[in-house]
Amino acid sequence: MADSYVRVRGAREHNLRTIDVDIPRDALVAFTGVSGSGKSSLAFGTLFAEAQRRYFESVAPYARRLIHQVGAPKVEDITGLPPAVALEQRRSAPTSRSSVGTVTTLSNTLRMLFSRAGDYPEEMPERLDSDAFSPNTATGACPECHGLGTVHRVTEESLVPDPSRSLREGAIAAWPGAWQGKNLRDILAALGHDIDRPWRELPQADRDWILFTDEQPVVTVHPVREAGRIQRPYKGQYMSARRYVLHTFADSKSETLRKRVQGFMVAEPCPACGGRRLRPEALAVTFAGHDIAALAGLPLGALAELLRPTAARTDEEVAPALARDLVARIEVLTELGLGYLSMDRSSPTLSAGELQRLRLATQLRSGLFGVVYVLDEPSAGLHPADTESLLTVLGRLKEAGNSLFVVEHDMDVVRRADWIVDIGPRAGEHGGQVLHSGPVAGLAEAEASATRRFLFATEPPPARTPRRPSGTLTLHGVTLHNLRDLDAAFPLGVFTAVTGVSGSGKSTLVTRVLAEAVRDHLGADQPETAGTDQSEDGAVGEDGAVGEDGADTGAPARAQFTGAEGLEAIDRLVRVDQKPIGRTPRSNLATYTGLFDAVRKVFAATDEARARGYRAGRFSFNVAAGRCETCQGEGFVAVELLFLPGTYAPCTACHGARYNPETLQITYRDRTIAEVLAMTVDTAVAFLADIPAAARSLRTLQDVGLGYLRLGQPATELSGGEAQRIKLAAELQRPRRGHTLYLLDEPTTGLHPADTEVLLRQLHGLVDAGHTVVVVEHDMGVVAGADHVIDLGPGGGADGGRIVAAGTPAEVAAAPGSRTAPYLARRRARPARS
Repeated sequence: MADSYVRVRGAREHNLRTIDVDIPRDALVAFTGVSGSGKSSLAFGTLFAEAQRRYFESVAPYARRLIHQVGAPKVEDITGLPPAVALEQRRSAPTSRSSVGTVTTLSNTLRMLFSRAGDYPEEMPERLDSDAFSPNTATGACPECHGLGTVHRVTEESLVPDPSRSLREGAIAAWPGAWQGKNLRDILAALGHDIDRPWRELPQADRDWILFTDEQPVVTVHPVREAGRIQRPYKGQYMSARRYVLHTFADSKSETLRKRVQGFMVAEPCPACGGRRLRPEALAVTFAGHDIAALAGLPLGALAELLRPTAARTDEEVAPALARDLVARIEVLTELGLGYLSMDRSSPTLSAGELQRLRLATQLRSGLFGVVYVLDEPSAGLHPADTESLLTVLGRLKEAGNSLFVVEHDMDVVRRADWIVDIGPRAGEHGGQVLHSGPVAGLAEAEASATRRFLFATEPPPARTPRRPSGTLTLHGVTLHNLRDLDAAFPLGVFTAVTGVSGSGKSTLVTRVLAEAVRDHLGADQPETAGTDQSEDGAVGEDGAVGEDGADTGAPARAQFTGAEGLEAIDRLVRVDQKPIGRTPRSNLATYTGLFDAVRKVFAATDEARARGYRAGRFSFNVAAGRCETCQGEGFVAVELLFLPGTYAPCTACHGARYNPETLQITYRDRTIAEVLAMTVDTAVAFLADIPAAARSLRTLQDVGLGYLRLGQPATELSGGEAQRIKLAAELQRPRRGHTLYLLDEPTTGLHPADTEVLLRQLHGLVDAGHTVVVVEHDMGVVAGADHVIDLGPGGGADGGRIVAAGTPAEVAAAPGSRTAPYLARRRARPARS
């Protein structure tokens, strides 16, 4: 009889300690353990990586040579390993052209439906090819907006925010600072414009010319200098404010300058296509009375209902066959709780969990069998009601003859597994051991397991007495996305959890509406996101003004509300999200938190460094003098895999050290700068204990449960939850003054229940210090321990956007009509779980 196990021998990837483990095929296998214990190193770094390597060996010789660049996992032997598909928690690239329709390939079928079975106007004798219905092709895209649906322009209001100022006082805020801005002002004076008169008093014709003219006159300028300075005249060429903004945004190599001028741009629907992205010929074709843009804009659930009558037909026409395929595939997405999404929803606006579920639904319809699906926390970002649907879908994949290897922290998912592989006992160098591999019930005997306590807890959680609020912040008439004329009250000085099923409007209410209202009250100079990457390459760890579609193309739609009360109680806003702290391996934990500055100064102060004339900059991997030139200090080189997604591989010259040999000859306490970057936070705490600036950062990283991360761990290797906790740590190390409002979006994503306890201690500590914390959260353990709960719903998309319950956890747990209530009630009454 064939062996039905995947047998791993001698796995030592990352922190795995030469482990041997046997894992059954055709089963749902949960990989558990605290964050950083090594479970992903086993599931993805070893099992999936080896399956990928074997696939490369089976393809053409040209592709096979890439194996050596990508590398092989550190394992002695794996037997019984089938082909594998990885579904990881990775966010999409920031492009507005990727959408729900393209990720799921639903848009391909919808375009075919319009091409083959659409209703064409009489004046259109020939049917259009399916490409003509795609905004991402030259034949289909609207020529005005190139298929983006929006155009970007500047207005007098965006360029001149304060019309009471004169030109000399900086009325045109969009103009550059320093000499260039003064030069433009002097040119206007030479052209005869009054630069000391308030902007609003200038004639409209003059204002329009100053801001929008395409003329670029050259005049002689006689500058007025301070006494003693040369008063030499020069030739100056004028450039209007609009021309400066658009030219800088399109052509500047400086990300800082581009982000600055982006704030003066206004996005609006394309006047040619009305925001529908397509040429008039494609929009003239209809199906069931709607053009393709209208159908792509419907929630998937509503689109399926519209197509059902066609799908039910039994004739041999092409329309019923295509409609049946669309309805069947949409039903899977609806089952996964994604029916509120529309096909034209831009991918970068989706959460990592939503993206993974879209890919999971696509795999379910692929018909593959005998495959190992390696999933990275598929329950992340899911309300407990949606998790039940997820388990049903995973069960169908298993019944189709596949194996499911799931890295998971949700104890409800783990309880439903056939087999559990628990890694630990702790993180980093203190983990990497298999504590249990077998049926779930057997984990009860693994005394060293941190998972056991949460999986088999016998005592109900201790009851908390909710804190009394110090005040209330109320927003009236909120309107944005699916929030319609909503009134929302947030108690101050307490811990508030905002709950609801996926798509109910939680993140819109908290991280958009509430954040914008408070930021506008505090002023434009108030940063809205915790932390900024302090690396020399200028990589920015906050979201800045990136548009809602993820592209740097103007500001997203702003929230509307009719009134607000209680804003005066807030002195500071900190918004901590799950966006990456950087997009390349160059950005990392050490640069983001600022502790790397202190480390570089220590190396520059050594006797050998001073003797060689090495300054702190020499020890930056972003400076040519000290870095490895082969990888430009990244430690990795990009590997393009042609027909597969690109990846990063260790640099063949420095082997990931990032520095050139001369720099690595300098040591501090017998360690090179590369070896310090390779240390975990827990190790570095002792090594850098006598360096106050570094020690403070390291302690806060430990406090939020990130002691297992390496100082130089590239941003590309960090999960969204880890990125969020790094931002929180960067914020916690700063001095706090006044009443701060902390807004967090699912802070427990990617956290083992033991790590969640560590994080919650920090967040509740902020409240005890007099601040306000508001979290968007699905973890019922977090919600049960909150002081106040706001539950949105009852469903997602158009079925959500309303507050169905608000009050203490006990009050919300008893609320009728709330989909959260039964799960919260169960959590309050029974032993702790994730």
